[in-house]
Parts: sequence; C-alpha cells; structure tokens
Amino acid sequence: MKVVLFCGGYGMRMRNGPADDVPKPMQMVGPRPLLWHVMRYYAHFGHTDFVLCLGYGARHIKDFFLSYTETASNDFVLRDGKVELLSTDISDWTVTFVHTGIESSIGERLRRVREHVEGEEIFLANYADVLTDAPLDHMIGAFAASEAGASMMVVPPQSTFHCVELDGHTVRSISSVSQLPVWENAGFFALRQEVFDHLPENGDLVEDACGTLAEKGKLIAYPYRGFWQPADTFKERAALDAAYESGARPWMLWEKPAAVGAGA
Repeated sequence: MKVVLFCGGYGMRMRNGPADDVPKPMQMVGPRPLLWHVMRYYAHFGHTDFVLCLGYGARHIKDFFLSYTETASNDFVLRDGKVELLSTDISDWTVTFVHTGIESSIGERLRRVREHVEGEEIFLANYADVLTDAPLDHMIGAFAASEAGASMMVVPPQSTFHCVELDGHTVRSISSVSQLPVWENAGFFALRQEVFDHLPENGDLVEDACGTLAEKGKLIAYPYRGFWQPADTFKERAALDAAYESGARPWMLWEKPAAVGAGA
C-alpha cells in the first residue's frame, strides 16, 4: 500500500526562530529525523512506497534523501577502501516527492497527490510527526474487512490536566483527562478513494472528509492504548530523543526480533 506523508507544515512550536526553516518531521530523534522513524515504521509492515507532500522547508527533506548515508544507522565492513553494508534502511523504498504548497491544508495536500495514489484500493496517510508501536497490520485488516471510506487510529487524551466536576462551588469529583470516555485523533489513517469525494478544495482531511464520512456511518476508529508519542513541541521531541539514547525505543519495531512463526 502507498503511504502519503504530510511533511510540509511550518511546525511553529518547534522553531528556533525566523531563520529556522527546518520542517517538524526533520527534527532529529537520535541520528535520524522523525520522518525517517515514521517511514521505517511503515516499512516494517511491508509498506515501502511513499508519497511525500512537501511544502515549508522542502529542501531539507530532499537533501536528506539525496545525500542519504546508510552507514549512519547500519553495520558495515570497510574493505580495501570500499564499504560493504551488512544491512540497509531504504534501498527497497520508492519515494515520490511532490510540492503541495506552502500554505496548503492537510486536505489540500492530499488532493494534490491524488494522481499518485490512483488505482490504490486502500492507501495510508500520516502527519509524519508521531511515533507509535501500534500493530498497523491489525488496523489495516479491520479497515479492509469493513465498508468504511476511512479509518483513523485514536488514543486516549494525552493531556496531564485534571477535569473538575462542580455542583455550584462544591467539587464533586476530580478526574484525569486521560480517564475520560473520549479519544483523540492519533494521526494514522487508512483511506479508500471515496475520501476524495468528500474533500473540497482547501478542505481539511479530518473535519471535512472524515466528518462527512462519520455522518454517513462510513468512518471507523482503531482505538489504541499502547505507546503513542507526538512531537509537537521541543519538550516532546526531547523526550523521544532521550528515549532513543536510553535504548527505550518502543516505536522501533524493526529492531525487535520477530516471533518464531510470525509474519510481518
């Protein structure tokens, strides 16, 4: 399945200043950017055909792949001055780079790469700035077995705030936001071509397309309570970087040995 990655936004909450034009998916986690980690996650499940929706800071993404160094994250042998890789990251990937506008909404970026997913009964999409260890094959399987036009992974609210229930000025209860019976969009989508029928020009993927599909009973969710970590702020990105350095990398499923007899 093709994977559409939205990687052209400004990422204002992670910028160092006006001169910093590095898009959020190119912020580093260990020796590689967030975008690489997201792509390796999909590749782990066998999805290696990517469509990158470029915009702000596109040159950083292009330069990263055009000058990609496999030795940064793979073992190798140096023999007679030549490098022999013992493993590779991206040699079997297909990556399509499409400039989808500087100010475009997520929905408009998807509209502008429609021709690149034509013929795909199901394709995947992602904001390219969130990491998880969710079983993607299970999410896809549930969607494929349905007649829905779209599926989104949902997670419990990530806020650490507490909600207070009042009776006048008397506090009746205090609950963590994460304990409430609500879910939030996790940014991992499985889509059918039908989604384009509900995506207006300059529209939004979630509010317009998914909202309309929900009204028609054709949007399903994949609830997940496991590891899921966004990188919307420097604090969140730093937490991922610290986890990488400590070796606690639950999202890096490709590092874990496969179970005996288990498929991808």
